[in-house]
Amino acid sequence: MLETVVFYVFAAILLLAALRVITARNPVHAALALVLAFFTAAGLWLLLRAEFLAITLVLVYVGAVMVLFLFVVMMLDVNLERLREGFWRNLPGAVIVGGILAVEMVAVIGERTFGAATRPRPVPADYSNTRELGRVLYTQYVYAFELAAVILLVAIIAAIALTLRRRKDTRAPDPARQVAARRADRVRLLSMPAEKDR
Repeated sequence: MLETVVFYVFAAILLLAALRVITARNPVHAALALVLAFFTAAGLWLLLRAEFLAITLVLVYVGAVMVLFLFVVMMLDVNLERLREGFWRNLPGAVIVGGILAVEMVAVIGERTFGAATRPRPVPADYSNTRELGRVLYTQYVYAFELAAVILLVAIIAAIALTLRRRKDTRAPDPARQVAARRADRVRLLSMPAEKDR
């Protein structure tokens, strides 16, 4: 009973946070609402006894991706008025895509809820969902996993290339000039007469 109540509370918080992500006017507030959504989703993973996926969601998305999003949003000069101009133009496409996603989710959940009752297979006492996830990920889905890693690497390189800006007022060291430096070019010895005592 308590687990069901916690599930519905977490689900409500997740829906409200997701709604806040798409309705917030400030991009920083939207990113922070997305952090809340990730934390709540991690709580739902814990309720499903998928501890590894929950901690991975927190470490990877909240700890790395969302921090990167916040830095990018805060560093870039985002023109909010220009972003809002295309809202009504893109609304019909967004409603169609959202409707398709909702139908798919209802079909999947409805088949599990209202379809034939299937009992989960019994597992031994030393069963580890982390070990099972790793076995499936690195055997059956190894090519998809490696392809996702390559796509993420390309995205990181593209993000660095797009945000790299050369400033005229920065002074970068020149290793060739540093290696070619001589003592005579850097240090000058002066011969000064000693002062006489009065």
